[in-house]
Amino acid sequence: MKKLIVLVLAVIATSCNQAQENRISGDLLVRNINLINVNNGAVIPAQSIVIDSGRIKLISDVQLNAANFNESIDGTGKYVIPGLAEMHAHIPPATTSAERMEETLFLYLSNGITTIRGMLGAPIHLELREKVKSGETLGPRIFTSSPSMNGLTVTSEEEAIAKVKAYKKDGYDFLKIHPGIRRPVFDALAKTAHEVNIPFAGHVPVNVGIEHALKSNFATIDHIDGFLEGLVPESKNLNPADNGFFGYNFTQHADTTKIADLVALSKEHKVWIVPTQSLFERWFAPIPADTLLQQPEMKYMPTTTLNQWRDIKISTTGPESGFDTSQWEKFISIRKQLLKSLQENGLGILLGSDAPQLYNVPGFSIHHEIAGMERAGLTPLEILQSGTINPARYLELTDEFGDLKEGLAADMVVLDANPLENLENLKQITAVIVQGKVIDKQAIDTKLASIADHAAQN
Repeated sequence: MKKLIVLVLAVIATSCNQAQENRISGDLLVRNINLINVNNGAVIPAQSIVIDSGRIKLISDVQLNAANFNESIDGTGKYVIPGLAEMHAHIPPATTSAERMEETLFLYLSNGITTIRGMLGAPIHLELREKVKSGETLGPRIFTSSPSMNGLTVTSEEEAIAKVKAYKKDGYDFLKIHPGIRRPVFDALAKTAHEVNIPFAGHVPVNVGIEHALKSNFATIDHIDGFLEGLVPESKNLNPADNGFFGYNFTQHADTTKIADLVALSKEHKVWIVPTQSLFERWFAPIPADTLLQQPEMKYMPTTTLNQWRDIKISTTGPESGFDTSQWEKFISIRKQLLKSLQENGLGILLGSDAPQLYNVPGFSIHHEIAGMERAGLTPLEILQSGTINPARYLELTDEFGDLKEGLAADMVVLDANPLENLENLKQITAVIVQGKVIDKQAIDTKLASIADHAAQN
């Protein structure tokens, strides 16, 4: 009799739960999907994700009623990850048409990038950031730097102090450091930035040097800038200004046994690294310009831009440039060692490709960057983390994005296959969801075709 009573109560409880679950509603249901936990690489099967008002309302293994939602996606056999972050992006300048500006943002979105960090800011980017945030403009979440702070724009300590305070007041997310700043000016800049609480990031000016830059607490050092120069023993008595393209001229003098000390210093001072490895394996590499121009994504760039890229590449790495392939191979080998060590023993790596610099088409270039990181020895999970939870940690916004958790922004990518098994699967996009809005494959393909048509006309 007791067993019968227990059974009846269980049936009643199950019925009540099912009734309650069937009442769950929202804007969007992603059902029966494999959820990838980017913290540990676990694949959690048959999940229901409820999205409402642009946020993740519920994640459950209960199969919910699709009729209760405004829209639903059948995730059977598919995988979902958080939206990716491109942490070294460039947003077009104010001279760009509004149409091309929006197209560029869409190129990022079409590749699953739902957050970008703009590395050369302007007042128009502050406006664009707010338009995207409000939903007025479709695009990835934007963090924008100040205008460039370099040897020409900050020539004195007083000017550096004034501009740091002004950019903080204007609302820029961080300061962009470019080459040429003299060390006393940089020190005034860094001191003021820490006082008013605005991060600074980017290049390491030659006069500053990597060790002093790390000790000054850069928020990020991009391109692994300054590290190769830091591997050159003082006994070589080289002129730092002769370093060439990111230390390329010093390749033969680098002592890789010094890597561990620099990496330890970066971790001690909590400096994140954005490698932009693709820049050095595509533009500054022994690949013919025309080979790169034949890649499918080039059709999304204006013809005038492609012609400029071709001319610059031929002049820097072409047959008449004096480019030394054997030296480049050693240069890339050292960069891979640095990248691997910074991942294993540094604070962390942030995914960034420097688009749209030469041959790096916005959005599409992130896949070249990922491939370069994998060649350097990073695992698929480490690479995925560099574009999801790491950017959120860097920005101290883990309660906002970078993961798939209830309460976070509904920024995610639905994929046809598991990217942890093959990172090429990141290109197999079924849908991108940004701020809860669905952009399915058909919409992506249609918009990309339109962008290609416009590019061909310009």
